[in-house]
Amino acid sequence: MQHMMHAIIQAAIRAAEVPEPGVPAEAGISFNLFWILVSAANFGFFILVLRAVALGPVMKMLDERRERIERGLRDAAEAMIAKSRAEEAAGVALADARRESNEIRANADKAAAQIRDEQVATLKAELDRMRVDATKEIEAARVSALAAIRSEVADLAIGAATKVVGSSMDGDRQRALVGEFLDEQSKKGN
Repeated sequence: MQHMMHAIIQAAIRAAEVPEPGVPAEAGISFNLFWILVSAANFGFFILVLRAVALGPVMKMLDERRERIERGLRDAAEAMIAKSRAEEAAGVALADARRESNEIRANADKAAAQIRDEQVATLKAELDRMRVDATKEIEAARVSALAAIRSEVADLAIGAATKVVGSSMDGDRQRALVGEFLDEQSKKGN
């Protein structure tokens, strides 16, 4: 690349040299330094105009875009912070809700156990009362049955004794005698 540049510069210098009068000019590319400087000035002017007309709005658009991107990044960072705070708050609320539900469940279990214990105690009391009532009824039925049996045994014994003795006793006297006999037998049995 340097070699080419050097060749171009040499050619420009040769072209800039004014040929001596009477010496024929060499054929080939000739460079005119004035037109090269004019072209360079035109190119510089074109760059300045291009920069003012096109580059300014493009730079402004790029700056606006950069600002929007930065604002978007800031908003995203703020949203991320807000999200993490919301997640922490949700975690705390969830932990509170779990704790509260555990407390409610524990209270419900205690209440259920208390109700169950009360029902068991009530049922036991009812069973004891029924047992006592049944015992009383059984005792009453036993006494009634013994009295009925005693009366029948007395009637049978009187009937048998009347036939054996051949004499009759009055009913009250016979019953008193049988009652004394049965009392003596129950004392012997006990």
